[in-house]
Formats: sequence, structure tokens, C-alpha cells
Amino acid sequence: MLNAVGQAQNILLLGGTSEIGLGIVAEFLSRGPARVTLAARADSPRIDAAVDQVRAAGASEVDVIDFDATNFAQHPAVIDSAFAHGDVDVAIVAFGTLGDQEALWQDQAAAVSSAQTNYTGPVSVGVLLGQKFREQGHGTIVALSSVAGTRVRRSNFVYGASKAGMDGFYTQLGEALRDSGAKVLVVRPGQVRTKMSSGGKEAPLTVDVEDVATATVSAVIEGKDIIFVHPAFQAVAAVFGVLPRQIFRRLPF
Repeated sequence: MLNAVGQAQNILLLGGTSEIGLGIVAEFLSRGPARVTLAARADSPRIDAAVDQVRAAGASEVDVIDFDATNFAQHPAVIDSAFAHGDVDVAIVAFGTLGDQEALWQDQAAAVSSAQTNYTGPVSVGVLLGQKFREQGHGTIVALSSVAGTRVRRSNFVYGASKAGMDGFYTQLGEALRDSGAKVLVVRPGQVRTKMSSGGKEAPLTVDVEDVATATVSAVIEGKDIIFVHPAFQAVAAVFGVLPRQIFRRLPF
């Protein structure tokens, strides 16, 4: 359970090599040491660096669990293993892929793979986390969603549609857990400066990993359920939501 200054005792990162996820973990660790479990593919070339990063940030212990977002049959064992040392104070769902959006909508196999990683995988672990957090009666599930899911755009609609589904699932998972003592925080960052986004043109209101981490940890401590990392995006999303489709399709993005 988080203490008065937001220190966690046990943190789970699903997507254990995610730059944003690791940034959030580091922000929690800046408030005090904690056990950290990184769930990622065992063959990931980035997992050793991720372990070193969280140790350097102040983790008291670091465990690594082999986790494949689309190996759904494996997920119950992964979640059980993550809770083997006791209650989890914060579980961060931080895996996903972007990909070539123009190629995705024209390639059935690639589109299905993208949807499984960005939507079905998060739902699979979300159901399991929901059960665990309801049983323990405290803690927060942090779901890294996207502004792209608030209104799906032509420019990235395979990704955006999956994020819209994920966002809706976790928003309502929070409602389902409302009386249990556990909480869900849906984080909508917009574009973040990471390796995943480095190949494209920088969008307006782009933020840094540190911005996402600071906003997320503050929101967990304050008990919020949804945040836009850049405050201007809340107003932008509200405008997008009411624009007629004939106008929306003409926007240059």
C-alpha cells in the first residue's frame, strides 16, 4: 500500500522494457525503495538494461518474468507469479506497438497482430489484474492509453481503434472496482519522445517521458481515474469529440 509520500512496496511493470513504463517506475522509486517486477519477453535485447535502470533508480529487488503480450494462455501464470511475493501496490500496463499505419490497414495479418498486442493483450491482463486487486482491496492499475483513442483519426486508425477499445475497457474496469478499494488510472499521454516515436514528425503538444512519469505518479497519489498528460489535450479532445465528421476529416493530421 502506498504510504503518505507515495512510496510503493511492490511494483509490477507489464511491458518491462517500455521507456514510459520504466520512467514511471523510476518516479515511484524516487519516493523510496520498492520491489520491482519487470514482465517482458525473456529474449528481449533490452531487458538487461531495464533491470540496471530500475536498480540504479533505487529498487530494493528486481524480478524478471517471461511475458509475451499475445501469449494469452500464459497470462494467468504471469500474473500469479507477479503476486507471489504479496500484494502489488501499482501495476503498470505499458506494452504496445505503433507500426506503419498505412501498411497496417492494408495487411490483414499485420493488423490482427497489432490489435492483439494493443487491445486483446491489455484486456487479457486487465481481467486478471482486476481479480487480484479486488481480492487485495487496495492498489492502482495504471493503463497507458493514448489520446489517439479518444477519437480515431484516419492517419492512424488501426492503432487508434485498438487504443480506443483499451481505453474504454480500463475506464470501465475502474468503475467495476470502484467499491473494492482498488483503483484504475487511465493515462492519455499524446505523443511522447521515445524510440518508438523517433522516426516520425513530432506532433503538437509532444511531451517527455519524465512529464508522463511525474503526472502519472501524482495522479495515483491523488486517486484520479483519467488524466491527459499535457493539460491542453483535455480541451483539444473535447473539441474533437464534437466536430462533425465532414470537418474532422479535413484536419491536417
